[in-house]
Amino acid sequence: MDPDEGLTAVDNIVTQFSTYEDFLDSQITTVDLYYLEDESLARQLVELGYRGTGEVVKREDFEARKAAIEIAMLAERTQKKTLTSAGKDLQDNFLKALALREEDNRNGKVSMIKTKARTWSTMPQIKLTVIFIRDRNSHGQEVSGYIDYAHRLKIEDFEVYFSGKRRLLPKPTDMSFYNWDSHIAVCNSTPNYQVIADNPEGLLFKYKRDRKILNVDPKTLPGDNSTRTPIQTELYIQAVIFDHISRRKT
Repeated sequence: MDPDEGLTAVDNIVTQFSTYEDFLDSQITTVDLYYLEDESLARQLVELGYRGTGEVVKREDFEARKAAIEIAMLAERTQKKTLTSAGKDLQDNFLKALALREEDNRNGKVSMIKTKARTWSTMPQIKLTVIFIRDRNSHGQEVSGYIDYAHRLKIEDFEVYFSGKRRLLPKPTDMSFYNWDSHIAVCNSTPNYQVIADNPEGLLFKYKRDRKILNVDPKTLPGDNSTRTPIQTELYIQAVIFDHISRRKT
């Protein structure tokens, strides 16, 4: 059987039955009980693959997959509750783009993998976003900078941005900040990215998890597993979104 088909078959079984014993009982016929006269023995024979009317699934596979699915479902419910963009009537392309990426940057994605031992576990697949914004602040000064979206989500309430009460702007505490009027330039590494400011070819960011380089120069490719997306928006002079996916195992 194809590994993906096997995984799907186990998923179907796990979601159908509450316990492994319930699954075993579903494989036992009245004829089995008549001749064996022992429910425990009948269950053992089904578990070993000697009796039964359907798929053979080991106890450890059933319980591991059951736990993984329950964890994923709980994480999904938690994520939906914490998304500040949920239920908002977003009109501008920039806010729509942030909303699409909020869940990934707030919680990360979890993918299920099957090991050589035929058991299932979780491998994080993290998607992070860097936001570039250029616009004027409340004093009329032109500012620009790069924002670690995942980090900002952890330290700031984005309800005010998705509701339209305030505009998201770069700060001196972000990865990169430049005030074009005062010529103040600041760079800060974050929990996710290391800033490489002394590169002769321009500003670079190194993702700390997989050590991949993000190149924000529009004249070159952004780097491995990274994309650059200019956003047409009425909120800012210029907005660009960089997405990076890390598949490194932990």
